Amino acid sequence: MSGTSPALTPPADATQPVRHADAPAPGELLGAHYGQCFGCGGEQPHGLHLAARAGEGLSITAEFTVRPEHQGAPGLAHGGVLATALDETLGSLNWLLRTIAVTGRLETDFVRPVPVGTTLHLAAEVTAVAGRKIYSTATGRIGAPDGPVAVRADALFIEVKVDHFIDHGREEEIQAAMNDPDQIRRARAFEVNP
Repeated sequence: MSGTSPALTPPADATQPVRHADAPAPGELLGAHYGQCFGCGGEQPHGLHLAARAGEGLSITAEFTVRPEHQGAPGLAHGGVLATALDETLGSLNWLLRTIAVTGRLETDFVRPVPVGTTLHLAAEVTAVAGRKIYSTATGRIGAPDGPVAVRADALFIEVKVDHFIDHGREEEIQAAMNDPDQIRRARAFEVNP
């Protein structure tokens, strides 16, 4: 992304991250990390229902279709919804590192309008890691994986412990997630940024 702020430029001592041995296999659908998540959760009637797949290396692809409830200007996706789609896609990259992380900074370029009814195809990758900081980038294209670029983003995620969610989340939802008898769903509820 051109004009990236210094906060999103990895330091000289940053390393090239490595995909975790237990990361989802390339092509595997990641599924929702939490049913109530506006970005990926199936229990949100007006959510994005973003579907992400693991890619090669430290990349993922995702897509969602802009529905009428996602519009800002008449017939066009709301910019905040597009930023949410980018944030959700970038956050899903942390599953490939098997790291719990939250968004520290997100810079978005809106290149062209995205009409209601359009499927936005997103591609993201981790570019560097420096301590607890994870640097990544994403692009959203209209209509096809090789369609015209509509949005771009660079992000900085910060690795956190699960206590971050317990200390700051609303108690009812935290308890419901922690009491889920499905151990995998219980762990995944806290894997991606809030």
